[in-house]
Amino acid sequence: MSSPHFAVYGATGHTGRLVAADLLARGREVILAGRDGGALKVLSDELGGAPTHQAAIDDPGALRELAGRAAVLIHCAGPFTHTGRPLATAAAEAGCHYVDHALEQHHTKWMFDAMREPARRAGITMLTATSFYGGLGDLLAGAVAAGMTGIERVITAYAVSGWRLTTGARKTAELLFAETQRITYTDGAQHVGYVEPRNAVFPFPPPLGPRTMIAPVPFSEVVTVPRHVATPRVEAQLTAHTFEEEQAFTSEHVDAATRAGSAFTVAAQVIAAGGGRAGQARGRDLWRMSALTSVEAAVRLAGGQGPGPGVFGPAEAFPAEAFLRDLERLGLFTLNLPEER
Repeated sequence: MSSPHFAVYGATGHTGRLVAADLLARGREVILAGRDGGALKVLSDELGGAPTHQAAIDDPGALRELAGRAAVLIHCAGPFTHTGRPLATAAAEAGCHYVDHALEQHHTKWMFDAMREPARRAGITMLTATSFYGGLGDLLAGAVAAGMTGIERVITAYAVSGWRLTTGARKTAELLFAETQRITYTDGAQHVGYVEPRNAVFPFPPPLGPRTMIAPVPFSEVVTVPRHVATPRVEAQLTAHTFEEEQAFTSEHVDAATRAGSAFTVAAQVIAAGGGRAGQARGRDLWRMSALTSVEAAVRLAGGQGPGPGVFGPAEAFPAEAFLRDLERLGLFTLNLPEER
């Protein structure tokens, strides 16, 4: 893997554009990739002439050729239920590090189950769920739980307002909430089956305060958190009002400035026999936060700072608090972690 290039698949989407622009701002070599050659050319012109690579998701040869040109492939084109396997397979076959933005539970589980050995044989690191939903909760859970014993449950809670879904995000949300075979993590094991949603109240810190939540929501923490936190129960929750906002599902074509207007508080609550701890991250623009999380991870992998060959979630791949502090220094959020850990 001598190539210094970062391949961004789905580069013409909102997240892909943010990823590509940030990498270029850091002086990195970027290949803009996706299925639409015309749109890639337009984006390349906007970004100063970065090279492009047209590859449909059902063209394994073109995907392998892309991965073979890069040191790290950052996959930004959801829904990952449909696009994850071809890109991950191409990366493993080409010996290219891989980072994705997936939040879908079943894709995340598939990555751990199916891609661990191919990644090890190829000598590459594959990171999944490196995103806002799922990824930030995983990192917060790892940071808050550090040093704790006798943990009884971990809850990650997302309070989000002003979320304007892209086309890919809308399709992903529709798939997730129509899914009847959801993964849960209770009694120290994964379970797959129908889950009856309920309303819960999560005690966010002031000024937000307690909020009514949808619980559980089908995010990836139920797969990633138990890999690095010893606990019998993991659950993710989302504020009920997030999808009640009128424009959430009708905003696919809003401008970038409007899309950047989201506000969030994400919290992790870790309950143990001797008491509990909580930590939070408060910020704006969940899309930028997601994009730069994957960039930070990819740059580390390219620089040889990864965990080694295999498949990992964010908090399993990197020291959670240190990674969060680096994201905080980028201005993505304000972090509040318990002092005694």
